[in-house]
Amino acid sequence: MSVITTFTDKQREKQIKYEKTVLKDISIKSLKESVKGHFGSIRFTSGLLMNTGVEEACYDVAIEAYLLGAHFSRFGYYGEGVEQVLERCRSEEKHFVDTLYNFLLYWGSGEEAAANESLAGTCEHYVRHWWMEGFQKGQRRHKLRLH
Repeated sequence: MSVITTFTDKQREKQIKYEKTVLKDISIKSLKESVKGHFGSIRFTSGLLMNTGVEEACYDVAIEAYLLGAHFSRFGYYGEGVEQVLERCRSEEKHFVDTLYNFLLYWGSGEEAAANESLAGTCEHYVRHWWMEGFQKGQRRHKLRLH
């Protein structure tokens, strides 16, 4: 008697395998440098980064944005421009930005952070940076036929 698997199970296995191979290109060192580079200069977040939970949340968002960019890179490989591909995943990217921004607001002193509009811009730039990293690495993998 054979084991019956569904299409969604097979699709999920393939997705997990792809994500594992794509994540081999990221190093923890680059994640740490990125967090310090993006959020280290803001007075509000520089104190928060001493908390390892906040730093790990930034890593999580970066990894998710990276995987999103890698996933959508196939559209870029087949001829769509970066702006068109970004438009395809605008809602997911906005969700990551809002999640990170709200997380930093929660762990910071709310009054100071609410007035700090540059924090939202920094969160958006951080997510876009990691999305572009994943997009470029994913396109490279498609060109080399490693997908």
